[in-house]
Amino acid sequence: MSSNDTTGKTLLVATLLCVFCSIFVAYAAVALKPQQEANKQLDKNKSILAAAGLLDSGKKVKDVFDQRIEVRVVNLDTGEYLTEANASADWEKAIVQNPLAYEQRKAAKIPGQNEMLDGAIDIAVIKRQPKYATIYLAKNEQGQVETIILPVNGYGLWSTLYGFLALKTDTTTVVGMGFYEHAETPGLGGEVDNPKWKAVWPGKKVFDESGKVNIHLIKGVVDPAHPQAVHQIDGLAGATLTSRGVTNLVNYWLGSNGFGPYLAKVKAQGV
Repeated sequence: MSSNDTTGKTLLVATLLCVFCSIFVAYAAVALKPQQEANKQLDKNKSILAAAGLLDSGKKVKDVFDQRIEVRVVNLDTGEYLTEANASADWEKAIVQNPLAYEQRKAAKIPGQNEMLDGAIDIAVIKRQPKYATIYLAKNEQGQVETIILPVNGYGLWSTLYGFLALKTDTTTVVGMGFYEHAETPGLGGEVDNPKWKAVWPGKKVFDESGKVNIHLIKGVVDPAHPQAVHQIDGLAGATLTSRGVTNLVNYWLGSNGFGPYLAKVKAQGV
C-alpha cells in the first residue's frame, strides 16, 4: 500500500465528496424552486382549463388562462367574494391584491385561517376547512362568464384527491370534472384519470329539483333510462372506497359547508 492509500485519506476524500454533493443538491433545490413552482402552477391551470373545456392543444396554457379565466376568492361561510371593502386582516388584504397566490391547502394549516370540522359533517375527511376558497370564472370571447370552476378535495382509499368541478352558471349542470393530484391505485381508483370516465360527467345535474345536492357514483354503468340517471356517475370498477370518496367530496363541497352559500347567491343574483 502506498502512502497515499491510507484509511484516513480515503475517509477524507469520501467526506469532502459527500459535503460537495450535499452543497450541490441544496443549491440546485433552491435555484430550481421558482421554476418548479411555476411548472406546478402551470399544470394546475391546465387542469382548470380542461375542466372548463377550454384546453386547446394549439394554444399556450398561460395565454388561454390569462385571456379566459378570472380568479376570485370566496368566503365559504357567507358565499361572498373577498374584496377590499370586506377584507380586514392584513392577510386578507394580501389575498385581494393577488388572489392567484392564495393557497387553500396552506390556509388549512395556518392558525386563524381555518376551522376544525366536526366528524359528523366532514364526509370528505379534510379535517380542517379554510375560511376562503379560490374559484375560477371562465369567460367567452365576449367577456361573459359561462362556467364556474370549483376546487374540490377529499379522501379516497389511499390519498387525498385534489381536482376541479366545473359548472355552468345555472350552478347545476356539470361542464367537466378532473383530478390533478392523488395517489390512488393505478388501474383501480387511479381510473379517475381515465378520459373515458371523465367524459361521463358533462351534462350531469348536481342538484335535484328541490335544490338538494344529488350527485353520486354507482356500482357499474349508469342506465340512461333510470329516473336518476342525470344524477348518477359510472362507478370505478374494483375501487369501491375511491368511488365513495369521490361521491363524498363532491357532495361536501357543493353542500352548505362548502360552496353551497356561494352557489345559492350566484343562482339568485348571477355571477
